[in-house]
Amino acid sequence: MPRSVAIEHVRNIGIMAHIDAGKTTTTERILFYTGVLHRMGEVHEGTAFMDYMDQEKERGITITSAATTCTWRDTTINIIDTPGHVDFTAEVQRSLRVLDGAIALYCAVAGVEPQSETVWHQASQYHVPRIAFVNKMDRVGANFDRVLAMMRDRLGARPVALQVPYGAEDTFRGVIDLVDEVCYLYTSDDGLSFDVVAIPEDAVEYAAKMRMALVEAVAETDDALLERYLTGDSISPEELRTGIRSGTIHLKFTPVLCGSSFKNKGVQQLLDAVVAYLPSPRDVGHVHGFDVKQPDRDITRAPDDDQPFAALAFKILSDPFVGRLTFLRVYSGTLKAGEQITNVTNDKKERAGKILRMHANRREEIEAAYAGDIVAIPAMRFTRTGDTLCDAKAPILLEPIQFAAPVINQSIEAKTLADQDKLAESLHRLSEEDPTFRFHIDTESGQTIISGVGELHLEILVDRLKREFNVPVKVGKPQVAYRETVSASAQHHGEFVRSAGAKSQFAKVVIEVMPGERGSGLQVDVKNYSGALPSQYLASIEQGAREALNVGPLAGYPMIDVMAVLREAEYNEEDATEMAYAIAASIATKDAVRQASPVIMEPIFRVEVVTPEEYVGEVIADLSSRYGRIEGIATRDILQVVTAAVPLSQLFGYVTQLRSLTQGRGSYTMVFSHYEPAVGRR
Repeated sequence: MPRSVAIEHVRNIGIMAHIDAGKTTTTERILFYTGVLHRMGEVHEGTAFMDYMDQEKERGITITSAATTCTWRDTTINIIDTPGHVDFTAEVQRSLRVLDGAIALYCAVAGVEPQSETVWHQASQYHVPRIAFVNKMDRVGANFDRVLAMMRDRLGARPVALQVPYGAEDTFRGVIDLVDEVCYLYTSDDGLSFDVVAIPEDAVEYAAKMRMALVEAVAETDDALLERYLTGDSISPEELRTGIRSGTIHLKFTPVLCGSSFKNKGVQQLLDAVVAYLPSPRDVGHVHGFDVKQPDRDITRAPDDDQPFAALAFKILSDPFVGRLTFLRVYSGTLKAGEQITNVTNDKKERAGKILRMHANRREEIEAAYAGDIVAIPAMRFTRTGDTLCDAKAPILLEPIQFAAPVINQSIEAKTLADQDKLAESLHRLSEEDPTFRFHIDTESGQTIISGVGELHLEILVDRLKREFNVPVKVGKPQVAYRETVSASAQHHGEFVRSAGAKSQFAKVVIEVMPGERGSGLQVDVKNYSGALPSQYLASIEQGAREALNVGPLAGYPMIDVMAVLREAEYNEEDATEMAYAIAASIATKDAVRQASPVIMEPIFRVEVVTPEEYVGEVIADLSSRYGRIEGIATRDILQVVTAAVPLSQLFGYVTQLRSLTQGRGSYTMVFSHYEPAVGRR
């Protein structure tokens, strides 16, 4: 069966922003205007189509990224609505990994907020073209120009306005299109009716100034247009659109639109911009991967239906009706229902019994998936997030997705003995869904320990255990995920000599350990060893040293940012064994670590507190009492923004204290920054 829509008319986009910027509300309007919904849901009422989880409806926030599909002007738009809370950043990251474009949403009052920065840089990491939408232009304090300035200052972006608002706050009536030089005045509450009129006289001067900036930005991306611009020739709207599309796709600048999703203004024009300026899978071009047998050899796949099939699994979801769902982004080829494919990441066979197109938590069964599609397949047994699925005859390994490590732990246990096995199975299913959630059994206490990236993250997971998996549990207080490292260099020898009957085993090595760069993890260097030692023994030394570095000497926490280097190794051809060298390396590494001034490291979070000016003193004093370092104080309209680096151990329950200090008027966000030595506070 041939595809119904040409790949040039497909858009795979995500909507990303800080919490409460209006992502889900905007998605609701998009689905309404494209005919998917016949009634607009509201986040604050718990009726939003995309927020289908009970926890999302109760809290009014997005927790898991939800996918849906709609059609606008003969173009199929696959949309992923992503969370805005920092604890669920992994949902944004894995979505951006497989998307071709994104809408970056900003509140016209708050502008560029901390999580907006995080997701912007994630999108830059994956080279995702973006258009920006300044939402909430009807709110008190809305300022379009300030948001543009914040995008330049905080993001290092080059925003180029395609629209400017006509009015602001309670006088916001519509948007002025700088490309066609017209004004859209909205005449109905649902946004379906609007008049297209000439630019009002009181906005002509401002619109002309902003259009000149737009034409200049577009002209700079094309030599022919630049020459015409410099000679004073006019540039037609069609030429502008072509230049805007090229500049957006090649990340030369970011087009900016505006509106108010809640008041149903500007969303249709945003849809027009998605179709006109964001790339299709064909515009993005070939996907790059690696040869399974020769990892150093690059392979590419063109986004064509007749190419060998290749797809990336980017999300696992437990569906109460169809069981385990695996979300795929198809990069090349065609997958028909019932076909067998290969998971090259773990060398397993999988079968696509059914292929589903998802509409949030609703499912539509389809016969085939084509290049550029985002689909879900139920009952895949071996596939995990980041795995590559492809045609067995043409294997390719796509780049996996890297996620942040958990920084907070909590003990958990089933309330009854009968639920213990069920708890273990449920935790396993949750860890398959969420790559930033992990669990293990503490060998000393026998307790089950769950790990996540924040308090809300673990709170939601525990709530899901009770509701979705019907496992009542008891949880302990949150604990910080400490780490250990070394603060000096030291080297030590390790030897292993054993005689068992006629066979002797001998190995002797000298290992030096030293501090690594921040974020470098654990590194073992045996490749640069200049002595003569067979490669299998070098591999054993590396394995032994790595195992020794897994557990720190002070309190048994995992180690980070340590480098171990092989300095010497004695070799006896008759008695050398791989096990002997692994044990000798482990002994040498452990002893060297003990002598290298080991220290305990704690996670430091970057905290941004927004508070009225009269409470700034109390906020700073409280952060200082929590061993926080004040990094800056800035003004945002009538509010003050205090930025600080604070140990996670001091932030448990901070939201209650902040509300008390500011009479409920203050708010804060926190983002993991780095690890640093814990000085007498653990």
